[in-house]
Amino acid sequence: MARILAISSQVVDGHVGLSAITPALQALGHDVLALPSIVLSNHPGQQPASGTRIEPAVLDQMLATLETNGRLRDLDAILTGYLPSAAHVAFAATAVARCRRINPQLTVLCDPVLGDDPKGLYLDPAAAHAIRDDLVPLADILTPNRFELAWLTSRAVTDRQTAIAAARTLFRPLVVATSIAVPPDHLATLAIGAESVAETVVSRRPQAPNGTGDLLAALFLAGYLTPGGSAGVALTQAVEHVDAVLTASEGRAELRLSVIWPNRSPERST
Repeated sequence: MARILAISSQVVDGHVGLSAITPALQALGHDVLALPSIVLSNHPGQQPASGTRIEPAVLDQMLATLETNGRLRDLDAILTGYLPSAAHVAFAATAVARCRRINPQLTVLCDPVLGDDPKGLYLDPAAAHAIRDDLVPLADILTPNRFELAWLTSRAVTDRQTAIAAARTLFRPLVVATSIAVPPDHLATLAIGAESVAETVVSRRPQAPNGTGDLLAALFLAGYLTPGGSAGVALTQAVEHVDAVLTASEGRAELRLSVIWPNRSPERST
């Protein structure tokens, strides 16, 4: 299977950032090199929370060591997620360039973690602008939600057609736009290419645990990297998996990832 470098946040308790991305990819048989941009006790939306950012210089040293150890030689993809500062974005862009020198065919998925509805932009504006200006142009695949797509393109995104039009102004091979409203009570996820669109539609849920976007990005990338895989098939499989996880997670504050392991023994009830 694929070897994937994932750069994002990590939490001790819960399943967001790398704590969702890594187990999901590993469950599907992929080899994950996980570099945390920040380590937290839990999602900061659930107070109290504590932790620390990992300095970009430290991340750069770690990446250099991975290269020395030969771990980047067979890298197939990079996934970038939460990057808390412009300096972290610069590191991620440098990491992409470094790894592409080793493998020019490397697939880069950028999950532009900027904000969401209804809160709006929750990332430091300098980091958000750096993602838009420096990281998005390097990506083969982008996975913005509705708010992020609108923010990246300075366009109104209200439905399928406006999402497609906005995505194509980014001039990336593939934009997977999530949380696109389909009246009266559904949400679409669209895989938008230059000349093609694949779509899945699910019922809107009253609320969903944090980490859903991280999980979708990881599962889409896993399907996309499967030999003979296509964006449409990867999208369908990823959304079906996420919807199953959300169903299993109803009433919980965190994602219940165990449903990704179909042969795993049931979790003990708590």
